[in-house]
Amino acid sequence: MHEVRIHGRGGQGAVLASGILAAALVGEGRHVMAIPAFGFERRGAPVVAFLRFDDHEIRRVTNIYAPDTVIVIDPTVARSVDVFAGMKPGGTLVQSTKKAAADMVLPSHLARVALCDAVGIAMAIFKRPITNTIMLGAFARATGLVGIDSLVAALEATDFRDAGLKQNIEAVRRGFDETIITQLAAQAA
Repeated sequence: MHEVRIHGRGGQGAVLASGILAAALVGEGRHVMAIPAFGFERRGAPVVAFLRFDDHEIRRVTNIYAPDTVIVIDPTVARSVDVFAGMKPGGTLVQSTKKAAADMVLPSHLARVALCDAVGIAMAIFKRPITNTIMLGAFARATGLVGIDSLVAALEATDFRDAGLKQNIEAVRRGFDETIITQLAAQAA
């Protein structure tokens, strides 16, 4: 079983992203459970969503406390939330940031870091810093656990309030193409 935790801020689409990722994984024949957590439910407040998937039926219906992968769709949320809390050794961080991995303070137990200037891409595509679909492309690139075609199919089945389907497909593809993956030396040895 693979477990994912998605961190963002209210209004950025973290919960929507978990639903799109779940639909893409189901489209590939996996069993999936998406678990949103709403907290304060106000724009700008930290938000977290959870997702677990497997090739077998999933019976566990709990929050995810030890994720394999953490997706951070907002580059500022780590200032107010410990995005690494409980992360499994050998895990993968998929982070929205302009920084290079060498310029970040990262826990020693991470195996892989995937970085994407999702805000820059979002401003070019949407004219707003909405990074959720971009970061789904980054997740696909970083992990290989879901295909880009499956993400596009899930996007086609999604009703977007503010942005068009064409823009979101471009966003997921650019997230995939522009993500930089770093294998960390501590885990590569």
